[in-house]
Amino acid sequence: MDITLAEQARAYHAGRKPGKIEIRPTKPHSTQHDLTLAYSPGVAVPCKDIEADPSCAYDYTSKGNLVAVISNGTAVLGLGDIGAMAGKPVMEGKGLLFKIYAGIDVFDIEVNEKDPKKFIEIVKSIAPTFGGINLEDIKAPECFEIEETLKKELDIPVMHDDQHGTAIISAAGLLNALSIAGKKIEEARIVINGAGASAFSCTKLYESFGARRENIVMLDSKGVITRDRTDLTDQKRYFATQRTDLHTLADAVKGADVFVGLSRPDVLTGEMMRTMADTPIVFALANPNPEITYEEAKAARQDVIMATGRSDYPNQINNVIGFPYIFRGALDVRARAINEEMKRAATLAIASIARENVPDEVKRAYGNPDLEFGKDYFIPKPVDPRLILRVSKAVAKAAMESGVAQKPVADWDVYEAELLSRLGLMSHLTRRLHEAAKISPRRVVYAAGENPTVLKAAIEAKHQGIAEPIILGEPKQIGNLADSLRLSLKGITIVNHRSDEMRPTRLAYAELLARKNWRNGGNAAEAADNMFDPNYYGMMMVEHGDADGMITGTHHQYRHLADITKRTVGLQPGIGSFATMHIVTLKGDPVFLADTLINCNLTADVLVDIAVMAYEKVHCFGIKPVIAMVGFSDFGTDQTDSTIEVRKAVAILHEKYPYITVDGEMQVSMAMHAEKRDVKYPNNKLKGQNANVLIFPRLSAANACYQMLREAEDAAEVVGPIQMGLNKPVYFADHDATVNDLLNLTAITVLDCNACLI
Repeated sequence: MDITLAEQARAYHAGRKPGKIEIRPTKPHSTQHDLTLAYSPGVAVPCKDIEADPSCAYDYTSKGNLVAVISNGTAVLGLGDIGAMAGKPVMEGKGLLFKIYAGIDVFDIEVNEKDPKKFIEIVKSIAPTFGGINLEDIKAPECFEIEETLKKELDIPVMHDDQHGTAIISAAGLLNALSIAGKKIEEARIVINGAGASAFSCTKLYESFGARRENIVMLDSKGVITRDRTDLTDQKRYFATQRTDLHTLADAVKGADVFVGLSRPDVLTGEMMRTMADTPIVFALANPNPEITYEEAKAARQDVIMATGRSDYPNQINNVIGFPYIFRGALDVRARAINEEMKRAATLAIASIARENVPDEVKRAYGNPDLEFGKDYFIPKPVDPRLILRVSKAVAKAAMESGVAQKPVADWDVYEAELLSRLGLMSHLTRRLHEAAKISPRRVVYAAGENPTVLKAAIEAKHQGIAEPIILGEPKQIGNLADSLRLSLKGITIVNHRSDEMRPTRLAYAELLARKNWRNGGNAAEAADNMFDPNYYGMMMVEHGDADGMITGTHHQYRHLADITKRTVGLQPGIGSFATMHIVTLKGDPVFLADTLINCNLTADVLVDIAVMAYEKVHCFGIKPVIAMVGFSDFGTDQTDSTIEVRKAVAILHEKYPYITVDGEMQVSMAMHAEKRDVKYPNNKLKGQNANVLIFPRLSAANACYQMLREAEDAAEVVGPIQMGLNKPVYFADHDATVNDLLNLTAITVLDCNACLI
């Protein structure tokens, strides 16, 4: 691991509050009466109810949405037996994934015990706290005994994700890959390289879908597992082959239809692949370095159908598209177990999603408008919004049909709505931003390279593959800063725009700038002087085509930058104003606020421009815009200049843009609560919908609103400012922007360069 990534990882885990998860109260607690209900004496009431009927724990406590991620740290990621305490960051990370993908709360529990029987007793003792148990990073063969015993002796779902998560996702991929290859699983010759917990569970699940044991060859570190070996565990003996002519991986893959690697890097060669059957299926799942690289496999066999464990190649076998939704479905029906029927249902649901038409938001996220079922896409993408609905429902139904559900779903439409309400859209949105930017990174200019935050963000953008950074500034100064921060400038372009070397370029840009502004008093001498300003120079790089986008704003007043922007890249044709918009998180969902930085005097015409631009931008994010023109009064209850302008704007929007869902003026509370608004004003045009786009009549109000939400402890994220209406992608960062803020802005800039938001 390079120094930069190591330092970033330490800073990430230690920053703000140490760790990645925390506990928050869910009930009022501000008054003495609240505390009387929360603790003594009020708490005695639910305690007695639970004593009389243990199932009441699901009604009165967090048990029903609480999963334990439990490990003894004996098989952590690629790190091995590092111990319970050292594995805690991984368990917290798993908890984070449960929360952001499926809205499930987690306690991570690290147990300092390697003896499987003692470990089992410890887990059994704490099990009443939880609605489910996710076993994690426990080495084989102990993990088999631990999971099987706990499944038998507990009445809540228990799953060792290292085994079954990979099995479910890879089985879904295998079913689809075989379909593409025109092969039947019952006839396929399958080679499994690796004999750990994951390999055993994968192969057992393949067998349940029709794979024949006599067609399966499994290898461990000593070679092919044959029945004449005397060193076999029960699990290895189950898949031991009777063939005595196979000893090495090269022997095993000759004529094989499928290779599944759950082992170590670089064990499968191109030469071996050339001996496989027609249209070979290769799942090289060692991570981060697979058994054979994607490039080597393609060079060896153009007809290969391939999956890896990596996100930078097609068909990633990623457990995150399985375990959150499997537990979600199991918890929602209070399942007593996660059984084979539920795992098979999850497999089939995941496989079926990939075979259907891909949603536009997923296509945009991966920069591939032609994404469809085939060799390069047979496993759903992690950002696919259908996963939580389809997989969770399939698991819940299977639990009911197999008799382990204690709370059957009565109305599936209501259940779907509950699933969507559990999971906010904001985290999905920002992940899609970054995934989409990685598809086609563009040249982005950073105007303040001597700023440590900007420099860190530019280098990280390069590292993550979301942009090709160009930093403006003095190379020696930037180099010294990078050295002091222990950052590598490899792959980063530094342009000293004030140097003699850049004089011809400055003059060319100055000539273009003067020509663009000659009717506004622009002249060549003034333009030449302006080129020493990094903002003018960077924007002219974008205008001239020497860069694709630009990020500035950390050191300059927005009014000054707005003037420069109008003189350099200009406004989009037909637009009289440009504006900025911030995205903030409210209860996990994104809310868009405009205009937050640029326009002080918001006349009706400017408000109309902002509303139309906001509609188009939000729509590009794959979200249906519901726009409220907000103020301090509701639908004419007050007569002031600002409310009159808002009313004029609403009238224009209703007349000229009838396809836009918009109304106002209204207070924020009315905008965000449809039920309250619809009772009091039943004729409003947002009826039944909470607004997700707020247009403010005053810059001060919009700016104060997003700043306040940004500082609020519960606000998970603020993204922006997002520019609207400029002719080229030039973005102004907040003055106090963090590295993460600038990375989000970089991703949006790249997508704007590609004329494609998600």
